[in-house]
Amino acid sequence: MNVAEAVPEFADAFAFEEFNRMQREALPAIMNRDENVVASAPTASGKTALAELAICKCLAADGTSLFIAPLRALTNEKESEWERFEDLGYSVYVVTGERDLNPRRAERADILVMTPEKVDSATRKHDSPRYEFITDVGCCVIDEVHLLDSENRGSVLEVTISRLRRLAAPRVVALSATMPNVNEVADWLDAVPETTFDFGQEYRPVDLESGVRTYTHGENAFADKYRRLYRALDLAEEHIREDGQALVFVASRQDTVRAAEKARDELASRDVPMGARGDYDFHTETQVLENQTLRKSALDGVAFHHAGLSKSDKDHVEQWFREGKIQLLFSTSTLAWGVNLPARCVVIRDTKYHDPLEGEVDMSPLDVLQMLGRAGRPGYDDAGYAYVVCDGSDAEKYRKLLRDGTEINSHLTADLDTHLNAEIAMGTIDDVPDVMEWLETTFAFVRARSADEGAVAALRERVREALSTLDDRGFVAIEGDTVSATPLGTLASAYYLRLPTAHRFHDLAGTDPTTSALLDAVARSAEFDSVNARRAERDAIESVLDGHGDLDPGRRKVLAILASSTRAATPSELQSDAWVIRQNAVRLLAALRAFLDRFGSEWEANRARRAAARVENGVGEESVALTAIDGVGPGRASKLAGEGIETPAAVVESGVEELVAVGLTEGVAERVVESAHDLPVLSIDWGSFPERIARGENELCEVTIENDGDGARAGIRVSVNDTEMTATSSFLGSETVPAPVFGGEPDTLKFTVEIVFPDLPLAPITETRTVWVD
Repeated sequence: MNVAEAVPEFADAFAFEEFNRMQREALPAIMNRDENVVASAPTASGKTALAELAICKCLAADGTSLFIAPLRALTNEKESEWERFEDLGYSVYVVTGERDLNPRRAERADILVMTPEKVDSATRKHDSPRYEFITDVGCCVIDEVHLLDSENRGSVLEVTISRLRRLAAPRVVALSATMPNVNEVADWLDAVPETTFDFGQEYRPVDLESGVRTYTHGENAFADKYRRLYRALDLAEEHIREDGQALVFVASRQDTVRAAEKARDELASRDVPMGARGDYDFHTETQVLENQTLRKSALDGVAFHHAGLSKSDKDHVEQWFREGKIQLLFSTSTLAWGVNLPARCVVIRDTKYHDPLEGEVDMSPLDVLQMLGRAGRPGYDDAGYAYVVCDGSDAEKYRKLLRDGTEINSHLTADLDTHLNAEIAMGTIDDVPDVMEWLETTFAFVRARSADEGAVAALRERVREALSTLDDRGFVAIEGDTVSATPLGTLASAYYLRLPTAHRFHDLAGTDPTTSALLDAVARSAEFDSVNARRAERDAIESVLDGHGDLDPGRRKVLAILASSTRAATPSELQSDAWVIRQNAVRLLAALRAFLDRFGSEWEANRARRAAARVENGVGEESVALTAIDGVGPGRASKLAGEGIETPAAVVESGVEELVAVGLTEGVAERVVESAHDLPVLSIDWGSFPERIARGENELCEVTIENDGDGARAGIRVSVNDTEMTATSSFLGSETVPAPVFGGEPDTLKFTVEIVFPDLPLAPITETRTVWVD
């Protein structure tokens, strides 16, 4: 079937001219019907074209399409690939957590590309002007719907799709690698038999021969990596010698580099003919690579690919691999989910990987099957060869996986209370009957119904118990059949907190916690439950904490990373996990700030805001206020603080010339001073405040706070002899507060005015006046 004949208006949106057998069979259901579609097909069989067909049908009807990609890295790739739609006059907009959302662009987009987590966020905030675009989606394409089976992310996808269907009722087109229970997914999404497809292995463009190979496990984990590497090279070598290519999946970005370096030497010692060092043109081409280690390796026909490489370097590696200039490629699992980059031989060297938040975990069955499915180059090979290299004790598990596949399960019940609380907080559930109606929209309910009535009854009871627990712990309020969210439940949902964490943060409010107590509370969060400390890290942890606290080793590791980050002194032994832990901690500190602001005071919230800025930027207390200035990162903040310029107000007072004198270029200095003007710059006018007052007399005085910079929310407090007299909250431009002076028993009255900004990492501003009582 010719593309131009089937979809003449959109022929240029496709990268090929003819649809293959699988695409031809699915096309009528997608283009000629309106029901939801579920299609399960082998890896590399061309499922992306089905997504593009569904998008074309939606665009033809002037609708908005949403494409849900399983990984953030793949959203950017889709943006690049779908420039073809841009050329046809349609707009493609990627919405991810790493980009500032442009609501106007999102609203006007014809094709939205998002991860499940970002769709979750958007649907939770659908009634806000920034995210109301999500309710206009006319077609939702779920790429790799078997992500439902992911223990960590599956439940997010499940509840998000159920919520989106209630909010916008889009047509859903779900695509998946081969899965045995495709009919259950179709049942969940209300896809009729005519629009449900289970394409078997016969639709693979190249036959797949797969197997498991074991290695001799030793005492040293580092040496084991090389034992597995040599085993992988043994499997790949015969195919490389026959002008085939091999793709080897390893656990981490760092492993791709190390394995590629070792493999170059090993293959050279085996006298395997490969590489293009004598090819002058290729030698010239590789000059464009930004990563010099990659350049040296590529010339020998060996390369590595991971999300940390620049887009240009990744694009070149992919291009040269397709052209056969690179014969052996080491990659992380990201490549298996997104880029269509098949190889004759695929080897999974590492079936376990280190997760900073979970410790050592097994690669998910989904990832394993996805990676192995990359074996076989259409048009070049008659068969693909795929192997799992693992310890003997795991061999039977992987043989069973390769033989039988893996059913898609629901993981909703693992976080049932969190998801139920979120639905109540959003107002999509108003009463107890709504709870059961919501349950019936989930994949968990379909799975239970497929089992037996007992499983359905058990699931309903689990939901009732979860609802009762939410009520008991103060997250929701139940009166009769009515269910409503409390402020605690609303905040927990808004910040995606696990409920024990939300409870801990709530209890901390009002206790005037120190910075150390705030970091300790974050380290104890349920989000860090699975962090563990490796033996090699423990001395470094103790050097930071010096015996502090009663935490278990994993939480001590988290606390050590947070504490050392506040002074830019994280030990090298903790660096590998520090980035992920810091990113999660900054999110949790933002949530904690909101809890302290709502249930405690502006002063507590400000302390949490400063702690978050110190952890995120790796700066001390003396320079943290400077990080509020746009264009001032940790380096400049430390530089300015070292010269005695420690606040935005001091930056304004210093001016451009003084900033240039301490080492900033004139252009940078001008921008920094201009940005500092966007922050509050305060002056306090005590008016006619007396120096003395007669005992028994009083004066009704006032203090005026003027802000010469931009407005900001502030807490203002007036106290006398450490006893609070006046407290108010204001969006501060100019504010006058009463400060009555009474000549009572004390001989002196010390008046203190304090201003604090709960949303900014600025230290509280304090001024005092002393009045003598005669």
